[in-house]
Amino acid sequence: MSFIEIKNLVHRYEGAEESKRLALDVVNISVEEGEFLAIVGTNGSGKSTLAKHLNAILLPTEGSVTVDGRNTADPDQLWEIRKTVGMVFQNPDNQIIAAIVEDDVAFGPENLGVPPDEIRQRVTDSLASVRMEKYRDFAPHLLSGGQKQRIAIAGALAMQTRCLVLDEPTSMLDPVGRRSLMETVKRLHKEQGITIILITHFMEEAIAADRVIVLGDGKVVMEGTPRQVYCREKEMKALGLEVPLAAEIAARLRRNGLKLPEDILTDEELAAALCQ
Repeated sequence: MSFIEIKNLVHRYEGAEESKRLALDVVNISVEEGEFLAIVGTNGSGKSTLAKHLNAILLPTEGSVTVDGRNTADPDQLWEIRKTVGMVFQNPDNQIIAAIVEDDVAFGPENLGVPPDEIRQRVTDSLASVRMEKYRDFAPHLLSGGQKQRIAIAGALAMQTRCLVLDEPTSMLDPVGRRSLMETVKRLHKEQGITIILITHFMEEAIAADRVIVLGDGKVVMEGTPRQVYCREKEMKALGLEVPLAAEIAARLRRNGLKLPEDILTDEELAAALCQ
């Protein structure tokens, strides 16, 4: 069994009979431990709803979600699932609850009953992992948006999470903050082997992933490596999604008769191909 198994997942938001909305429509996804998976889609495609199923914030209307063999619908497994899968949301202000950075990072382990000496070590190690050690005594409201997101990640790491689910973590950041946060995420994946599930509508961010899943109308409509997915430019645009700029320019140049590789993704690859 894979680390995370999503089988025939259906999620329907309940309201008045006429307002019931199908957000996820028979979704099947497997995630291996240590994988970097990106999930992309337009607003309303179901990607944030899917993210909330990964640590039982939402429960399936139909189907199942298992994390390391534990069913998210089993209330007795809730703490273990939430220790295993840490969530980082779009707005870090919704996650930061303490007046001091180190107290916020310590909040999760304290609620797990971790001994004080171990909590202090976890806080130190987690802040070091996201390169925020010198801010441990700061008030979170003095930090930038990107720094707050790194504190939110440190809080998940302090719970010794094995998987980070990041739901549009850079959507409220400027380009510098986005780049810094993505560098942190890629480093954690590479150096610590943490499973990363990145929910994003920034196509350039998904290039870092091992695999990309495209959602549309609550269904998996495309899946593959970033190169396999982004070379299907017309299909992506039909779904309302942009491909990375370098891939789009390369596709236009090919349509105008220039012989370029089909799998160009980055500016560097485009420049190298044009120079040849």
